[in-house]
Amino acid sequence: MSMADILPGGGQLGAIVRSHDWAATPLGPIEGWPQSLRSAVSTVLLSPVPIVLLWGEDGIMIYNDAYSGFAGGRHPQLLGSKVREGWPEVAEFNDNVMRVGLAGGTLAYKDQELTLYRYGRPEPVWMNLDYSPVLDEAGRPAGVIAVVVETTERVLAARQLQESQALADLYADRIQLALSAGAIIGTWVWDLPNDQFTVDEAFARSFGLDPALGRVGLSLEQVIATVHPEDRQGLVAAINEVVARGGAYAHQYRVRRSDGNYYWIEANGRVDRAPDGTPLRFPGVLINVEDRRAVEAERDRAIVALRTLNDTLEQRVAERTGELMRAEEALRQSQKMEAVGQLTGGVAHDFNNMLTIIRSSVDFLRRPELPEARKARYLDAVSETVDRAAKLTGQLLAFARRQALKPEVFDVGAKLRGIADMLDTVTGARIRVVTQVPDEPSFIRADLSQFETALVNIAVNARDAMEGEGTLTLRLTSGSAMPPIRGHAGSQNAFAALSLTDTGAGIAPDQLGRIFEPFFTTKEVGKGTGLGLSQVFGFAKQSGGDVDVRSRPGEGTTFTLYLPEITVEGQPERPAEDASSLAPVGAGQRVLVVEDNLEVGRFCTQILQDLGYETDWAVNAEEALTKLGEDGAGFEVVFSDVVMPGMGGIALARDLQRRLPDLPVVLASGYSHVLAQDGAHGFELLHKPYSAEQLSTVLRHVTARRLRRGRA
Repeated sequence: MSMADILPGGGQLGAIVRSHDWAATPLGPIEGWPQSLRSAVSTVLLSPVPIVLLWGEDGIMIYNDAYSGFAGGRHPQLLGSKVREGWPEVAEFNDNVMRVGLAGGTLAYKDQELTLYRYGRPEPVWMNLDYSPVLDEAGRPAGVIAVVVETTERVLAARQLQESQALADLYADRIQLALSAGAIIGTWVWDLPNDQFTVDEAFARSFGLDPALGRVGLSLEQVIATVHPEDRQGLVAAINEVVARGGAYAHQYRVRRSDGNYYWIEANGRVDRAPDGTPLRFPGVLINVEDRRAVEAERDRAIVALRTLNDTLEQRVAERTGELMRAEEALRQSQKMEAVGQLTGGVAHDFNNMLTIIRSSVDFLRRPELPEARKARYLDAVSETVDRAAKLTGQLLAFARRQALKPEVFDVGAKLRGIADMLDTVTGARIRVVTQVPDEPSFIRADLSQFETALVNIAVNARDAMEGEGTLTLRLTSGSAMPPIRGHAGSQNAFAALSLTDTGAGIAPDQLGRIFEPFFTTKEVGKGTGLGLSQVFGFAKQSGGDVDVRSRPGEGTTFTLYLPEITVEGQPERPAEDASSLAPVGAGQRVLVVEDNLEVGRFCTQILQDLGYETDWAVNAEEALTKLGEDGAGFEVVFSDVVMPGMGGIALARDLQRRLPDLPVVLASGYSHVLAQDGAHGFELLHKPYSAEQLSTVLRHVTARRLRRGRA
């Protein structure tokens, strides 16, 4: 059976439909169409009126020749398209059509106005629209058939007629108003084919004309002889224009009346034409508008004065606005300096305390007679103080969103349960910790250590707010949208929302906006650094989320941490480490140290040598590449700083990964905006300050992994 037998007739669109590649649409090839669809398409193609069939839930469009004219420049691209994509400017209108039609309902619109882009530009159109459902073989609505009759020309013609009638009514009203006000000077009738003016007696006497001649007939030159010379040319042009086009006429000009003075008048009339367009009669009336012109002139003068005042006012407002902006900028700079002062002061205070401990401990360690027990105590103090300094630096970087994160995928619910058990020791026995976690897993990708630190920081803040007694509720909600927070737009994506609610004293409204500022704290001196909540803020932002806070004095506080949820196949597991391969002792492995800081470079190579490694040192990446050569020069690992002049550590590591893929690279940095944005780029990362044990452990880890790959 041929296509013409399946879908007969239909003119030009019938041929286009039969040759269309329907296999590329949800409908599939014509041979596979159900009989209900074929019948509906045949009905559409054979109809002389514009009809379009919208088939299926997407409203796939099939139309006839008459509708293609209505579609304009969008034909033939509309054929086979989804109605929402074919007519995007009226998508919501068509959504309602499909919703009603597929539910079995009908719709009808008369002179419906819509704005369409049929030729690439917006165009208002009016249409009569009728929509009916099309049933499939089972009697269910499977599509919608739409009869589209454009009524734009009729609607516009009716509006034009209405406007013309309104103009005629306005003309009549003005005549009546002038008559009632005694402003009529006179009337005229101009016989256009014979070029004869006839005017009434009032008209003639007003301009010193013979009333008898006015009744018999005057020429145009006689009528306009009293017109002010400056207005005569414009009057003649206005008369010629209305005679040529026909219709209403109104024009103001000055004329000399019988007392010799010039007055402003307005001529109102209408040119009547024969059916063939020939001008026949031009009747009209003259109205005295001298007083009106005086009022208008006074009004105009009052408007130049108002404009001048407005311009002056705008200038004054602009000047005042500029002053306020300058004052605001000065205040902003002052606040910045205050924040910087607070930040540097807090850092200096804490670091000076730590340096005092280190300096004093080192002084005592230099004493040869110091007992071993006390020596161990001072060494422990130095080590613990370094850890505290590293934590302080990490909190600062977290607030600034410049810390290098080590993101991993984990079930946030499982981690939250584990942290809740640990919080009992943090909050104390008199604070009850309640956990509300759904059974279904909720996965996020974040730095687990920073995640745990953030929750502990919030819990410690809650403990202090409750003065050691109350209830701390930990709640996890999966698939939550993130609301707008502190003026930032929210997101409808899925977030894991972790809220910690305490029963403490709450936060005062004037302090609520400052709680995430570094070193801002309401606690007594020595009770906290003021960096705990700033770490929470920085971690949330850097992890693609945010942190919100709700609090009222006397009613407790709720912190909600929003972190983006991800979908994973199965529960991720962290690879088990081979403990034997991580022993912090070197065995002669060759390490190339790349460090531009001379003191750190000397110290690092000395540490590695003391741990049993053979070392070489390059002061920059370029020198390191020279030492490595084409084959790695026998080095088993490269240990490089990240931030260096010229080529940085990440660029070096990528170059080596490309040229020497079997040579492991370990990066070290205390700060790098590149690491903060993109993590360690797949390389091992050691955070400064690091211990000798940490350094050796990482090196043994990567060299052991290289050895395992070689054996495999």
